[in-house]
Amino acid sequence: MDILNQLKTQAEQVEVLRLQNEQTSVKFEANKLKTSTVAETRGTAVRVIRQGKLGFAASSDDTALDKLAANVLESACYGDEVPLRFPDPGPFAPVRIFDRTVADLPIARLVEIGEEILDLILPVEPEARCNISLTRSVQSVRIRNQTGLDISYQRSPFSIGFEIDRIVGDDVLILYNMFGTTVWDDDYLAFARSLVEKLKLARRIVPIKGGNMPVLFSPVGTLALAIPLNEGLNGKNVYKGTSPLIGKLGEKLFDQKIGITDDGTIDGKFASAPCDDEGVPHRRNVLVEDGRLKSFLYDLKTAALFGVETTGNASRGLFNPPEPSPTNFMLQPGQTPLKAIIARIDQGILVEDLLGIGQGNVISGAFSNPLSLAFKIERGEIVGRVKDVSIAGNVYELLRNVAAVSQEAQWVYSTFYAPYLLLPEMNVVAKG
Repeated sequence: MDILNQLKTQAEQVEVLRLQNEQTSVKFEANKLKTSTVAETRGTAVRVIRQGKLGFAASSDDTALDKLAANVLESACYGDEVPLRFPDPGPFAPVRIFDRTVADLPIARLVEIGEEILDLILPVEPEARCNISLTRSVQSVRIRNQTGLDISYQRSPFSIGFEIDRIVGDDVLILYNMFGTTVWDDDYLAFARSLVEKLKLARRIVPIKGGNMPVLFSPVGTLALAIPLNEGLNGKNVYKGTSPLIGKLGEKLFDQKIGITDDGTIDGKFASAPCDDEGVPHRRNVLVEDGRLKSFLYDLKTAALFGVETTGNASRGLFNPPEPSPTNFMLQPGQTPLKAIIARIDQGILVEDLLGIGQGNVISGAFSNPLSLAFKIERGEIVGRVKDVSIAGNVYELLRNVAAVSQEAQWVYSTFYAPYLLLPEMNVVAKG
C-alpha cells in the first residue's frame, strides 16, 4: 500500500518526501588528481500531524515502509503541538534547474575542467597548492501530502570548489571560492580567471598603518556582513529570541542604499526550485527595502508559531526535518560604478577575502576576522596587497552608514549575490 494513503487513515495530516541523488565527484589535491567517486542515495521522509502533534521519521530502506509508518506515528505521540497545515497544490513558477548537458558530464570531462583551472592558476602562481573539487549531480524530488499536493522535479547541480594555499617564507596566502549552477554555463572558468587577476595584483606587497579608514568590501568580502544578517533574518532565530531584529519589522535599521531579497525562482541558480522542501511555491521575498526591515524567512512551523504566512523557505535533508533557510540570498546593487567608488578613496583597503568567515558571535551581528586577501587603495588606485591586517565590527552598526554600493555585482559561493560595498570608516588593525 502507498504510505501516504496508509497514513491518511491514522493521522489528520500527512506529508511524504521522496529524494534521490546520483552524484559524481572528482577531487584534486596539491595540484594532482586524487580521487573520483560515484554515489547514489535515495530515501523517504514522512511527517504527520496526529492529534495536533507533529511527528517525523525517515528511512533509506525502500523495503521497510511499514516500519517507517509505525515510526512516524510513534514520533507524533511525543511531538510538538504546532498549528501548522501542510500546503495545498501550487501554482508553481516554472524554473529552469535541469540541464541534460550537466547531467551527462562524465568523469573524464570533470577531470579536464580541473586541469583547465590548474593551467590558468599555476603559470601565474607556480608556488600555489590547489585543491579543487568538482561535483555534478542529478537530484529527483517528489513531495506529496493529504491535500492533493503532488509535485515532482529534477535538478542538475554542478559545482566547482577550490582552495589555493601559497606559502613563501612568512608570506601565507589562502583563498577559497565556489562556482555553482544547475544549467551549463559556457563561461564556467570566469571565476577562475577573476582569481588569476587577483593573484597578479597580490604580487606586490605594500605597507599600511592601522587606524580608522574607508573599507571597500568585494562581493566575496561582503560575506562578513551577510552571514550575520542571514542569521538575524531567520525566523527560527526570531522565534528563539536570539535575533537582534526581534520586534523591529517596519523600522529603518540600515542605510537607504541597503536592499536585501531572497529569491528561489531564478533560472539556473544553485538554490532555485519550483517549491521549497515542504511543497510551498518559491517566490521573491523582500527582506530589507531602502534600509527598512520588511520580512523574515519562515518555514511552515515557524510561520505557524508566529501566526504569519510561510515565505517558502523550508530546507531539509533526508534525515532532518525542515528549518527556515535562505535560497538565493541577494544584496541589491547600487548606482555607482566601481571605478568611481575606488577613485574617491584617498587611503583605505579593499577586502577581497577573509579567514574564518562565520566565526565569533555571529547572531549578535559581530564579526572579527583576519584578512586572507586585501589590497591598499591610495589616491584612488589599488597599489598592492597588504599583509597581517584584520577588521572587526558589528553589521547592525556598520550598515547604518554606507558610503556607496556598486552597480557591479557577482554571484559568490553559488547562492550569494552581492555588489561592492563601501563603508566610510572602520577600524583596521595592521601588525607592526
